[in-house]
Amino acid sequence: MIEFGHSTHVGLRREHNEDTYYADADLGVWLVADGMGGHEHGEVASAIARDTLVGEIGKGTPLVRAVQLADEEIIRHSNRRSEALPMGTTIATMRLVGDSEFEIAWVGDSRVYLWNGGLKQISQDHSYVQELIDQGAITVEQARSHPHRNVVTQALGVTDPQSLRVETVRGEFLPGTQILLCSDGLTEEVGDAEIAAILARSELSAQECVDQLILAALDGGGSDNVTVVLVRRR
Repeated sequence: MIEFGHSTHVGLRREHNEDTYYADADLGVWLVADGMGGHEHGEVASAIARDTLVGEIGKGTPLVRAVQLADEEIIRHSNRRSEALPMGTTIATMRLVGDSEFEIAWVGDSRVYLWNGGLKQISQDHSYVQELIDQGAITVEQARSHPHRNVVTQALGVTDPQSLRVETVRGEFLPGTQILLCSDGLTEEVGDAEIAAILARSELSAQECVDQLILAALDGGGSDNVTVVLVRRR
């Protein structure tokens, strides 16, 4: 049995919410997309990514190809506009494969975590600070307050399609497993230890966990839009 919760919040410092999400157990698809490019640009890009991916999965398109087609659709839409500002979006998406497997795909710094008695980040940020971490130039803690922590190195609609890296991970979706998808509005404000503590609370429903995570992000400062989707296998 699949249980899931989902929510999004504009945060405490932004006027508009450029995040979007999708959650559908019948289709077996969940996603979070964090748009960029300013009002009516970022929110359009994230919506195009969502709608294109969901439509393609419904046709039987493989997950990675569906993400690539979402990228192409954003670029097509952007090219029809007169404004010079590009628009783009991150994406983190999960798809059920059969009864007991999952596949995730991502571009950008929206994250996917796996909980199975402990918390593990199974996506890896496409970001400037992640590159610095990989080089040993800064620590994970330093990355949280780095002035360029919001700079992504890959995004749909912005990265050259020839250079776009849609990364994937597959795994077993065993009973007791939880998969968390979130925009960086959560991880900017809430550390992994606090995320883990909330997911460990077995008395909470998936929706209650989502609500607690968003409250924690707002308590932490709410500096960005925050979107959280949590999927559990009972």
